[in-house]
Amino acid sequence: MAGVIGPAFSFLVAFAVVYIAGRAVIVPLVDRVLDSRGLDEHGKKPIRKITGVLVVFVAISAAFAFAGFGNILTALATVAAAATLAIGFAMQDVIANFVAGVFIFTDRPFRIGDWIEWDGNSGIVEDISFRVTRVRTFDNELLTVPNSQLTDGVVKNPVAKNKLRLKFVFGIGYGDDIDKATDIIVEEAERHPDILDEPEPSVRLNELADSYVGLQSRFWISNPSRADFVKTRAEYVKSVKERFDAEDIEIPFPQRDLSGQVEFAGDALRTAQSN
Repeated sequence: MAGVIGPAFSFLVAFAVVYIAGRAVIVPLVDRVLDSRGLDEHGKKPIRKITGVLVVFVAISAAFAFAGFGNILTALATVAAAATLAIGFAMQDVIANFVAGVFIFTDRPFRIGDWIEWDGNSGIVEDISFRVTRVRTFDNELLTVPNSQLTDGVVKNPVAKNKLRLKFVFGIGYGDDIDKATDIIVEEAERHPDILDEPEPSVRLNELADSYVGLQSRFWISNPSRADFVKTRAEYVKSVKERFDAEDIEIPFPQRDLSGQVEFAGDALRTAQSN
């Protein structure tokens, strides 16, 4: 009995010492690292949980070794390694998404509340976990996206910075005054309260199409969101269209010239009868 109590007591003492030391040293150190990375509370919470599990695992391993249970520790390590290998093969996708989730938390390509676009999809990020990211589309559909899809491909984050440049092509007729139309496009951008004066709006002739001359307007908005993007652009385009109408500048629609011969059934029938 005494031969069991001694190692058991050593095990408990070693476990308590390593666990308390880990909680007192490792956990605060991890917190300082997370703070230096600028992670919010949502990102810190799962990493703290993983750190706590690792501290417990290290404490148990050290306690086994200190108590002289080397054989048991070796056996447990062998079983754990085999189990880890089997689980790893069975959960490759889950592990890949977990690793991708870690990269999302650390690299921060987007945050909760950001508007993102990827693989033809777009929406507002509602939640980020270590396995999936949940995105609410602009049609109010909830997409549950595996994290690996958001780290293996290109993700556009239009609201990552505090300014966003928008572009729109206005088509005018070939007979219209390009300089006059350019002045109108710039003036209406300068009048809009949500379009920035710096960087200043600009216009470039970028296309000579079949039925119109394309003038591309470039302008900036601050603190962008999807709602701001749609509202500001719609109001701006409407004001330019109204100015064009007032200044007799045409916004042409596509035209096609048709050539060839048209034969009517009556003419064909009379031709056949005369023969």
